Amino acid sequence: MAEGKGKAMVCVAQIGAAHGVRGAFRVRCYTDVPENVAAYGPLCDADGEPLFALDISGPAKGGVIATAPGISDRDAAEALRGIRLYVPRDRLPATDDDEFYHEDLVGLAARDRAGRELGRVTAVLNFGAGDILEIATGDGGSELVPFTLAAVPVIDIAAGFVEIDLPAAAPGGEAAA
Repeated sequence: MAEGKGKAMVCVAQIGAAHGVRGAFRVRCYTDVPENVAAYGPLCDADGEPLFALDISGPAKGGVIATAPGISDRDAAEALRGIRLYVPRDRLPATDDDEFYHEDLVGLAARDRAGRELGRVTAVLNFGAGDILEIATGDGGSELVPFTLAAVPVIDIAAGFVEIDLPAAAPGGEAAA
């Protein structure tokens, strides 16, 4: 989670390619409903500096087509490509008990079922087959753990840890469990 102006910032989208010649661009959205990316007020950079509010003009694969004030041609839209868009964490809705923002998991200690520390969560990845926690280990390496109930049975944000069931987290372990 980024810290902008002393506030926790959550990445909600990333700008993609220009769309057309009048300044529209694709936005890859990380919100449940892609159009909600515009519902949280002006979007910011990772440091919390306001960038702009989006005007959604339609759906796109994995997101929306949008415009922003001051972006009026294809070159200006293309110059935005790759910019990650953030909102302060406190603008986002609360999650249910079994739901988490990825940014809330990053930095948590990873422990085994006996309470031994395995490392820290450094990222939540998804390569198409489901979420995976990347755990930085104390020896400088990292481990990938499927983010499933079997492999990660306990998530305690308030206490600052996730519990990893090592047999279930091992390759092929979940199927055998």
